Amino acid sequence: MAQVNQGYTIRGQLRLSLLLLAAALFLAPGFAVAVERPGQGEELLRETYHRNLDRLTSNSFGFPLFLDSFEREDRVQVDVYGIFDYPFAGMVNVLKVPANLCDIVSLHLNVKACTYKELPNLWLLTFYIGRKVYQPPEDTRQVIYQYRKIEQQQGYLDITLNAEAGPFGTNDHRMRFEALPLDGGRTFVHVSYAYRDSAALRLAEKVYFATLGGSKVGFTQTGTESNGKPVYIGGPRGAIERNAVRYYFAIQAFMDSLRYPEERRFSMRISEWYYLTARFPRQLFELEREDYLAFKAAEQKNQVILQRRLGTDF
Repeated sequence: MAQVNQGYTIRGQLRLSLLLLAAALFLAPGFAVAVERPGQGEELLRETYHRNLDRLTSNSFGFPLFLDSFEREDRVQVDVYGIFDYPFAGMVNVLKVPANLCDIVSLHLNVKACTYKELPNLWLLTFYIGRKVYQPPEDTRQVIYQYRKIEQQQGYLDITLNAEAGPFGTNDHRMRFEALPLDGGRTFVHVSYAYRDSAALRLAEKVYFATLGGSKVGFTQTGTESNGKPVYIGGPRGAIERNAVRYYFAIQAFMDSLRYPEERRFSMRISEWYYLTARFPRQLFELEREDYLAFKAAEQKNQVILQRRLGTDF
């Protein structure tokens, strides 16, 4: 009987481990991606900018950046808005190129590589999603997104990445990038992410946030402790907020690296991304700097090899 009970215990521990792994992987970027809200275009983005000038001026980030998130029934969504001190034309030239988007998203801890492929009237981007430590591509999960440039005007850019079906029964995965020129050579940028979850994912999330992810929080303040310290949102909303801000900082790091010679840009990108995220250790710290830089250097080599196998060099 003891052996039988031991067998049930081992199987139970295995199921728990699989649930925790599933939640950790899904709550990494690439699984929680943006929603395309019908009718949102240049006019609405401009209205959003003017309506939130106070939030851009005064916020907990210490620079022009704010976010909104919600969790409703089976949908989790976050919208990040901020101002870049780069001209609109330069931002457009970066964001409209699928290869650049791959270099941007792969700065994130959980994106171990990203490749792009052109089909007739369509681009496909493949995210290789894994753990925060180094992993070769064959040990990761591949998620394929359709890249669409919805609208590009003289004063407005709208790009989406779509994955209709995802793991654990999820669907309607969306990532969206919008950009709008501002006075003084600046650009107002909107990065949006959302997904529809499933019963399987909700179970994995419940276990994950009750154990390994219990101390992880996002950026939305929900109250204050008795000592006056802020209390931040946790759970799926906290997870998607963390990943959205990490992607936003990835855009910032990519833009900042363009001032350097091409052979130095990658090293400057990963250093800058780490510096930006290190400013918010409560939400974003996961690895020591030396480990992150070493992992990303190895993963970049893998990404180059994967891209060359597709017949398109970087």
